[in-house]
Amino acid sequence: MQPKNPSEILSKHLFWDINPDTLDWEINKKTIIIRVLERGTLEEWNCIVKIYSLENITEILKNYRDLNPIDLNFIATITLTPKENFRCFNTKLSTNQHWIY
Repeated sequence: MQPKNPSEILSKHLFWDINPDTLDWEINKKTIIIRVLERGTLEEWNCIVKIYSLENITEILKNYRDLNPIDLNFIATITLTPKENFRCFNTKLSTNQHWIY
């Protein structure tokens, strides 16, 4: 059973540039998954795994081109998916990204 609004469970700081009260679990699925993977807590991660399933999360992240190496290693390890199956592993950005502090 999904909560009515993602802002009921997820931290509002994950959506600093979006009004969290307007988020929808299906419409904003990619945004929610990426934000929780990059900046969420373990409890928030477990919540989205229950809602979307690990297989669906993996399929969405396979097509995402901007995963940082730590997040890529995490998702590849827990799903036993080779890193080569992820678009971000095969597509290198032409310019360097800023450091993550």
